[in-house]
Amino acid sequence: MAQTITAPGKKPTAGQLALAQAVARGEQRSEIGITTVPADVYTDPAHFAREKAALFDRLPQVIAPSALLPESGMVVPHDATGRQLLLTRDKAGQIHVFHNVCRHRGTRLVEGTEAQCAARLVCPYHAWTYRLDGGLIALPRPETFPGMDKSEFSLVELPSCETGGLIWFSPFDSADFTHAQQVGEDMAAFGAQDHFLFRRKTHTVRGNWKLIMDAFLESYHVLRLHAKTIAPFFKDGVTSGDMIGPHARSAVGRAEELDGVDLTDMAAVRRFVTFAYQLLPATVIIPSPDYINVMVLMPQSHDCTLVEDFMLIPEAPASDKAREHWERSWALLDGGVFASEDFRAAELGQQGLETGVVSEITLGTLETGIHRFHQTVSEALRAAN
Repeated sequence: MAQTITAPGKKPTAGQLALAQAVARGEQRSEIGITTVPADVYTDPAHFAREKAALFDRLPQVIAPSALLPESGMVVPHDATGRQLLLTRDKAGQIHVFHNVCRHRGTRLVEGTEAQCAARLVCPYHAWTYRLDGGLIALPRPETFPGMDKSEFSLVELPSCETGGLIWFSPFDSADFTHAQQVGEDMAAFGAQDHFLFRRKTHTVRGNWKLIMDAFLESYHVLRLHAKTIAPFFKDGVTSGDMIGPHARSAVGRAEELDGVDLTDMAAVRRFVTFAYQLLPATVIIPSPDYINVMVLMPQSHDCTLVEDFMLIPEAPASDKAREHWERSWALLDGGVFASEDFRAAELGQQGLETGVVSEITLGTLETGIHRFHQTVSEALRAAN
């Protein structure tokens, strides 16, 4: 049921190259005037319920990077989306996303939250046994189920797609992964499909999911909010962006000069431009010069969001020195920039908006990505009605 798409990547895609060239020229794409967003889209529980139904219960979405299950014969229970799911990589290397529910009596098959190695799935209640592709292969006392066709009792699978080092799934049967595949081409250009999962952590953020997305849709805050962490690495407001279907893609100029850089060499581009991806409904991907953060947002309520942060590095650390290097990078981004700055700003924004003092948020020309994202969410809400 899953699709698998792979592609080599050493050079930027055409879209990535166009954004890097725009940054090099100092262009500001999609520059419009002052815009606003109603405050109640962050604070109204009824509005959140509509978003959940239209977006999170309907659209294809990233659930994890491929590096979470790097080898065949692995399984990962996953409950944070509000569904009891089970990710598997079967003997042939194919990814599957199942409901983590035995077809006999509805028992949860696999407990925990960490990746596990498993040759098969055995229900802890009555030992019904499944292959990692979901097929029922054995059950005790089969004569007590006369006439039973085991092929009719496979695990219930959701549509999924593995592309460019990302695992997508859809809660909706008629899933279209076309745009996921296009994003996958960009991810393959970073070599994400070959990366190693260095760290994984889930944060509880007491804020609306869109306030977190907003932080990664504009560069206006970078030199202010991140003044003590990453601000010295970036230029102020040198940015460009476009769309891959409903997904936003942006490029922000780093402090180094672009003069003389070969923009057809991805390694060179990443030293001078930081790309960011904001995938509908709620995934953020930040490829730094030498590693990638994938953040999957899973809203729990209108004012509480789980954010699972995955740090992907080119290869497993080969020495203590290498491990210490990546630990410093993880501490800077996950613990510093994200948790202490971006996520904290979302929490403070939620606290302020809940007072009702501000009826709408005001966006300048360096924040047009937020305006565009909210337009995309509104379009998805209308399409679902």
